Order: sequence, then C-alpha cells, then structure tokens
Amino acid sequence: MWKWLKEWVPIIVIALVLSMTIRTYVGEAVVVPSGSMLPTIHINDRLAVEKFINTKDLKPGDIVVFYPPVPDKKDERFIKRLIGIGGDTIEIRDGALYRNGKKVDEPYIREPMTYNFGPVTVPEGKFFFLGDNRNESFDAHLWPTPFVDKSAICGKAVFRFYPFSDMKPM
Repeated sequence: MWKWLKEWVPIIVIALVLSMTIRTYVGEAVVVPSGSMLPTIHINDRLAVEKFINTKDLKPGDIVVFYPPVPDKKDERFIKRLIGIGGDTIEIRDGALYRNGKKVDEPYIREPMTYNFGPVTVPEGKFFFLGDNRNESFDAHLWPTPFVDKSAICGKAVFRFYPFSDMKPM
C-alpha cells in the first residue's frame, strides 16, 4: 500500500494542479444555459473558451463569455456577441444595427430587432454585447448599464465541441 501511495499521490497532485491552472488561466469548457444566441449556439451546446486573451484583441463579431453589469446576475456568466468596443457608437433602429453610423450586416441573427436603442457611445475600456436571438435575449439593450468592463471578460469562445454533429470553430 505504501509503495502504491508513494507512486500515485505525486502524479495525482500534479494532475490536479495542472488541471486547475489550465482551467483558471488558459481555457475551459462551458455549457450554454439559454437560447439568447440562437440560431448560432443552442441550449446545452458545449464551447471551448480561451481565457488567455488580451481584451485589446477582441473585435466586433466575437462570441465572448463575461460577467454582466447586472446586480442580480453578477455571479452568472453570459455568452453574447461583441457588438461594440470603446469609442464605437451603437444604434438600433428600423430593425437594424448601426455601428458608427454604418448599417452592420448580421447574417447570424434570428430575426430583425423589434425595438429601437441608442445611439450610445461605448466608453474606452468597455464593451457592448447583444445576443443573436435579439428579441428574446437579456442583453445590453435591457441592462441598467449597457457596458461591460474589460475586467469582467472571462474569455472568447473558440470552438463548439458538442453536439459532435455541430463541431466547428466559432
């Protein structure tokens, strides 16, 4: 028994430390809890999220995991599409999204938006997110403060690995 413990305990400890380090700083798998990103991402899809990112490298269109600026949801992680970065002016009118006065082509949204929003200018160091299922998504257009601070960013979705039939880069 002693020989077995001497042999396996260090291996198990190293595996646990590596696993925790990778999950905390490099990447992790997340389960999508809602339909806010339909039709792009479905409920219970599994995504690989890269955590070792520089927020300056994020660009509109990226799918990002973050903590929202909503008091009663501050401990939940959201998965939404990045729409605007610091300095961008965002407006939703007549069913379309406008970034810096130009209409944005969004082939990934479920249907045109049935609401108007903005215009708002995203402050430096902040981000603006919307779900692809715009009319059903609890996102920036409904939050008391529509901007997410860069410190609340958890990572960028890079790959859907489940269901296996829909496996692909994000």
